[in-house]
Amino acid sequence: MMITRIMANLAKVTAEGVKGNIVEAGLVTEKDIAINDHKVVVSVNVPGDFMGDLAALKAEIERRVQQNIPQITNLLVVLTGEKGAALAPETAPSSAPPKLRKEPGKNPGVPGPDMRPAQAAIPGIKHIVAVASGKGGVGKSTTAVNIAATLANLGFKVGLLDADIYGPSIPRLLDISERPALEGDRVIPIEKYGMKVMSMGFLMDEEAPLIWRGPMVVTALMQMTRDVKWGELDFLILDMPPGTGDAQLTMAQQTPLSGAVIVSTPQDLALVDARKGLKMFKDVDVPILGIIENMSTFVCPHCGEVSEIFGHGGAEADARRLGVMFLGAVPLHMAIRETSDAGKPCIVANPEGPHADGYRKIVLKVATLLGMGDEEEED
Repeated sequence: MMITRIMANLAKVTAEGVKGNIVEAGLVTEKDIAINDHKVVVSVNVPGDFMGDLAALKAEIERRVQQNIPQITNLLVVLTGEKGAALAPETAPSSAPPKLRKEPGKNPGVPGPDMRPAQAAIPGIKHIVAVASGKGGVGKSTTAVNIAATLANLGFKVGLLDADIYGPSIPRLLDISERPALEGDRVIPIEKYGMKVMSMGFLMDEEAPLIWRGPMVVTALMQMTRDVKWGELDFLILDMPPGTGDAQLTMAQQTPLSGAVIVSTPQDLALVDARKGLKMFKDVDVPILGIIENMSTFVCPHCGEVSEIFGHGGAEADARRLGVMFLGAVPLHMAIRETSDAGKPCIVANPEGPHADGYRKIVLKVATLLGMGDEEEED
C-alpha cells in the first residue's frame, strides 16, 4: 500500500530540534497525506518554535520519498505551522535582518505601524494581478481565464494561477487533464492557449474534497506562487478564492500584487460582498484596478431580447461611488457558458466575436493602468 511506504520513508527523516523522526514527533500522520493515482501531497505540521532549516527539511522529505518510491510522478510537500502562521521555505530564519517597509503602513487588525517583512518580488514577473470576488458564484474564474487568455492573445507573456485551493476551476475551464512535470524542486506549469497555467486541480482528483487546515492552504498557495518555474512573464493572473478569509488576506499581504480586479454581479447581495473584498485589498495597500460587472444582462439566443435577470448597472454605480474604475460589463450569454464548458475561452473560440471584444476592452484598460497598454502595439 503506497501510504504505508510513504510513512515508512518519512519515518527516516529527522529535523533539527525535533525529538525522534518526524513521524514519531507527530509532524506528519497518514491523514496528512493525499494520494491521487501517482500524485502525492504531503502536509508537514512544523512546530511554531521550529528553528531549523525549512528548505533542508522539505528537500530531505522529497529526496527520501521520490528516491524510494519511483511510482510517484508528482510530489508536493507542504510545510505548515500549527500556530496559524504558514511556514514556507522562503521564510526560513536568516542571519540577515528582514527588510522592513520604507514607510510604516497599516497592518489590518494590529495596532501601530506595519513592521512585517517587505514582500519579495518573484523574479521574471512584471505584474501580478488578482482577480477576486467577495463571494462565490459570480463568474470570477471564468473572468480570470478570459482576462489571461485575452492578454496572451494580445501578445503578452502570461501566467495563470488557480489560487482557489478548495474549488479549483481552471482545469475544467481550460480542458487540462495532464499533470505538471518537475524540474529539480520546481514545478513546470502546463502551457495552454499561449499561457502558463498552474492549479492544485492538476494534482488532485476532481471529485475528491480537499480537507485541509488554513495554514496548509496558505503554504500551498505560497509554494504554487514561488516554487513554479514561471519564467519571464508580463502578467501573472491570480484566480483568487472567493471571500476575505485567511488565504485571501495572506495572498494579498505576501504576494507583490500590482493590483486587484473585483468581479461582481449587479444585484445588491453580491455587491455587498464585493465591497468587503475591495476594502480588504485597500486595507493591505493593494491598488484596485477596477470592477467588472459580470452577468450584467441576459441576451436571449433566439430573439436577441435583453433581460436584466440580476439587475443592471449596480457594479458601475458602486465603482463611481467608491472612486474606482468601472472596467466593463459582461453579459450572461449562452456562448460564454458553452465556450467555458468546452475548455475554450471566448478569445480562442471566437476571437472576432462580441464577447471576445468585450474582454479585450477590459484587458486593455487593465494593461494601460499598469503602464503596459502600448507594449502590445509595439511588439
